[in-house]
Amino acid sequence: MLKSPLEWVYKKFKEDTAHMLVVTGTAGWALSSAAQLLGLQMNSKIPTEQKKYLIPQEFFDAVANIGAFFVITASCKKLISKLVTTGKFAPQKVRDFLNKNKDLYGDKVGKLSFNLDEVMKSQPESLKQSYDAYKNHVTTLGTVGAGILSANIVTPIVRNSLASRAQNKYLNNKPANYSTGMKI
Repeated sequence: MLKSPLEWVYKKFKEDTAHMLVVTGTAGWALSSAAQLLGLQMNSKIPTEQKKYLIPQEFFDAVANIGAFFVITASCKKLISKLVTTGKFAPQKVRDFLNKNKDLYGDKVGKLSFNLDEVMKSQPESLKQSYDAYKNHVTTLGTVGAGILSANIVTPIVRNSLASRAQNKYLNNKPANYSTGMKI
């Protein structure tokens, strides 16, 4: 029953682990945000007045988390992938190959129009495998780094800014009988 979907996932992501990290990270943020919003909505110990503030705050929190994570990790993955594809970054075997073939590739390496993916298609399997593994490795490392940057630096800054605005708006419009205490 699960074999076919798992095979699809394996085939889809085996050569592009960074893409899997972007997809699963974004899905994880979305699911955890949905659970948080549902939990707030269903918690009978939280007064309705507090829910009017907390639910929009958590929604903006979710938007900041999901948006920052996706934009930063996907952009970083794309940038690093492009640097490898143009030959700016390459494993030693590929650099040696390009140096041996300077007459063909020397003035093209590093330019946006150069596509090392296409060049590698017609090369020996060992060279192609070295290139593919390197590309997968560096894009994955870059994506992990971007995820850490997003989740631990960018997201809290964006989230706190949005939450502060929402809180100020709510406090300026709160009912006179508002109580800050939560029943637990």
